[in-house]
Amino acid sequence: MMAEAHEADDDIFVYMGGDQVVPNDVVRVRIDRSVNMIPTRAFYHRSRLIDVEFHDGIIIIEEDAFFYCCSLISVKLFGVREIKWRAFSNCSDLINVKFVDKLETIEQGAFQDCTSLETIKMPSIRIIRQFAFMNCEQLTDLEFGEELETLQRYAFNDCQHLRRVSMPLKDDMIEDNAFAFCPNLTTVALVGGIHNTIASLHLESWRNEMKEEINRINQVLPITPLKTGAIQQWIRSVIRRIDHYKTEHKALLKEATTLLELALWKAKIEKEKESLGDVITKKAKIDVQSKRSERRITSGANIVIKNVLPFLELK
Repeated sequence: MMAEAHEADDDIFVYMGGDQVVPNDVVRVRIDRSVNMIPTRAFYHRSRLIDVEFHDGIIIIEEDAFFYCCSLISVKLFGVREIKWRAFSNCSDLINVKFVDKLETIEQGAFQDCTSLETIKMPSIRIIRQFAFMNCEQLTDLEFGEELETLQRYAFNDCQHLRRVSMPLKDDMIEDNAFAFCPNLTTVALVGGIHNTIASLHLESWRNEMKEEINRINQVLPITPLKTGAIQQWIRSVIRRIDHYKTEHKALLKEATTLLELALWKAKIEKEKESLGDVITKKAKIDVQSKRSERRITSGANIVIKNVLPFLELK
C-alpha cells in the first residue's frame, strides 16, 4: 500500500513558482505552500492538465495563467482575491469553479469561452470586468453576494443557457449589455436585507406592493430580448419605491413616538394626581418644558424612545 501511495505522488507535479517550467504533458499539479501567486502563462496551453490542487495562501492568478488548459475539469480557489485577464480562458472542459469569501475582482476575459461551466457562486465578488464570462454557453445559474459593486458590459455576453441570476439591489451596478445575448434569462432574485426591510414595513398594502414590484422582473424578462436594460430599469424602480415607503414608515414612526410619549406622560400624571391631588397638575402647567423632560424619565418614555423605537426604523 505504501508503494502504491508513493507511486501516486510521483504522478503529481509540485509547482514551486519562480522560473520553474511546467512540463507540456503535465496531468496533475499540486501548488506548493510557498507559492502565493500563479504567474503569467505558468500553465499556458497545458492541454492535458486535468487537476490542480490549490491552497488558501494563493492570492492572485495572473494573466493567461491557465489559458487553454482544455482538459481542466474543476478548480477550488480557496484564498484567491483577484483573477487576471484570460487566466482561465478557453478551459473548455471546466465544469465547476469553487470560490469562497475572498475573491473580489475578476478581470477581462478571465473565464471567456469556458463552454462547459454550469454554475457560479461568488459570495464576496465586487468587480467583474468586460467579457469575463463571455460565451460560457452552458452556464445556467449565477449567484452574487451583497458586496457586488460593478458588473461591466458584456461580462456575461452570449451565455445562451443562463436562466437565473441572484444579485443585490444597487443602482448603477450593472453596465449596458452585461447580459447581452442571454435569451433564456428569465429569473432574477434579490439577495441581502431587502426582504427583511419589506417585511418590516408598517402597512400590509406597502409590503404587498413591494413584493409585486420585485416579482415584476420575472414577468418581464421572459418576453423581452433586452435583458440588461429591463433589469437596470427594474432595479431603479424598486429602489425608488422602497425609498418612498421607508420615508412614509419613518413619518408614521415619528407620529407614533409622539403619541406614545404623551400617553406615558398622561398616565404618569394621572397616577400622581391620585396620590397627591390636583397640586401636581397645577404646578406642571408652570414649566411645561422642564416638566416634560422630567416626566420622560420618570414615566419611562425616554427608555422606549431611545432604546426601543430605533429598532423599528428601516435601514
